[in-house]
Amino acid sequence: MNGPAIEAEGVTKRFGKLVAVDDISFKVEAGEIFAFLGPNGAGKSTTIKMLTTMLRPTAGKLFLAGHDVTREQSWARKSFGIVFQDPSLDEELTAWENMELHAALYHVPREEQPERVSNLLKLVGLHERKDSYIKTFSGGMRRRLEIARGLLHHPKVLFLDEPTLGLDTQTRNVLWDYVRKLSKSEGMTIFFTTHYLDEAEEVAQRIAIIDHGKIITIGTAKELTAKTKTKTLEQAYLKLTGDSIRDEASQSNDGLNMRTAMRNRSFR
Repeated sequence: MNGPAIEAEGVTKRFGKLVAVDDISFKVEAGEIFAFLGPNGAGKSTTIKMLTTMLRPTAGKLFLAGHDVTREQSWARKSFGIVFQDPSLDEELTAWENMELHAALYHVPREEQPERVSNLLKLVGLHERKDSYIKTFSGGMRRRLEIARGLLHHPKVLFLDEPTLGLDTQTRNVLWDYVRKLSKSEGMTIFFTTHYLDEAEEVAQRIAIIDHGKIITIGTAKELTAKTKTKTLEQAYLKLTGDSIRDEASQSNDGLNMRTAMRNRSFR
């Protein structure tokens, strides 16, 4: 992959009078693990929705591997995998059947599907539960299956939107171990959103702090503490964003459910 894996140039997204994302620009290099860190309502999920063709930007341009996301939607959709913030598996299907459905949607060659599905289920430790229905899975098992599903079509970029929200600490650690291994073994670019400071600091190679739809600063955890003259990432984060409680409802209720959009969009 030549050039940045992900690039945003002056991207803005408005919902009526609300500016959810406000003129942001950033680059993510190929193979990098990059985090969007911000409080509730900061614009994290809206940015991912634009990058994954769920929403069109009001202004600005987005690129995946040099391809315009808005103008080349079909190409873009084949180039990324995504794990949604909300559960998106079909509970009435088995793990294997959910993987097969995804393979069909992304036109994975039929003759390659069994091997790919089997290998990925082994990767996330779910092969022995391949014939179990999703409704019997724990939250951690579902997240692991969603990661496996997102990798099925060999994407160049994996988007993770608050992937560990609601999970216990042990399960979160296991999931991030998988992500690190994927990035290292596959050279895959990982872009994730989180409001967990420890995840951003321990997993991401670089962090973009976003608040009120604007990117405040980008850098490594050490660079962010140096810029703010603080000792910890938590102190740097609070100095940049403040400590008031945010209401995410006004920004997250944009009239588009990601699962619905995924099912309704064209995969041709």
